[in-house]
Amino acid sequence: MNILTFDIEEWFHILDNASTRTEADWGRYETRIYQNMDLIFQLLEDTKSRATFFCLGWVADKHPDVIRRIDAAGYEIATHSYAHQLAYEQTPQEFQEDLARSIKHLQDLTGKKVRSYRAPGFSVKAYNRWVFPILIEQGIEIDCSVFSARRAHGGDASLNMFEPGYLNVEGTLLKEFPINTAAVVGQDLIFSGGGYFRLFPYSVIKGLMRRSPYVMTYFHPRDFDAEQPMIPGLSRVRRFKSYYGLKNCLPKLKQLLTEFPFVDLAEADKQVNWERVIQRTVSQ
Repeated sequence: MNILTFDIEEWFHILDNASTRTEADWGRYETRIYQNMDLIFQLLEDTKSRATFFCLGWVADKHPDVIRRIDAAGYEIATHSYAHQLAYEQTPQEFQEDLARSIKHLQDLTGKKVRSYRAPGFSVKAYNRWVFPILIEQGIEIDCSVFSARRAHGGDASLNMFEPGYLNVEGTLLKEFPINTAAVVGQDLIFSGGGYFRLFPYSVIKGLMRRSPYVMTYFHPRDFDAEQPMIPGLSRVRRFKSYYGLKNCLPKLKQLLTEFPFVDLAEADKQVNWERVIQRTVSQ
């Protein structure tokens, strides 16, 4: 099972960076989401692919026509928070208010229930698992935030979860579609989205796809924008992670969608036999 998803952010929604941290900071940068969304829509049309879009409430607020276009094309809309902040830097109340705000903006635009969530930067760690009961309280049925490997902005390796399963949250079951990894020379590699996908040659990605029974992808509009300006203040490492491989990302993904079958999250939910999946108990 291969799942195609996009996190709908602007090109300047770079986490953990002083010049792009707040909404006031974002006002200094040009808008590029329309041209980048055009690339995604054309890609999906050319490859006849279905995808789920994890959208920021901020995008719904500032650029509602982007959300309406996604919905009008029949693609599934989920939430990626409102203000794209790291969940582990928020208080439970701040997280709840941000999530509720995002859901309201998205549902008001589409008239459809938002069922699924992904944390910005997969920013759920062992010490902020309090996000899960809040997700359930807000009506979220499917979470896609678990990243059971080391990561700069998140990751909770202790969950040891690499395929769909249940999170048992105080007796309530939350469906989880985590990020997958592939074991290579004793290391757990991520290859299915963002900078990881841009870094590896297509031949490597193709080989890892063939040996992976479950793949959860995550791409951003900025991943396909080779002309985007350089964000000031990034370290040399962050510049490499954020800008390497932009030129070839779109043709690489197009080739992937041509050679492998993909479904959106809603279809994946139908295909999983939920009576036979693993279950992880999470405590706060």
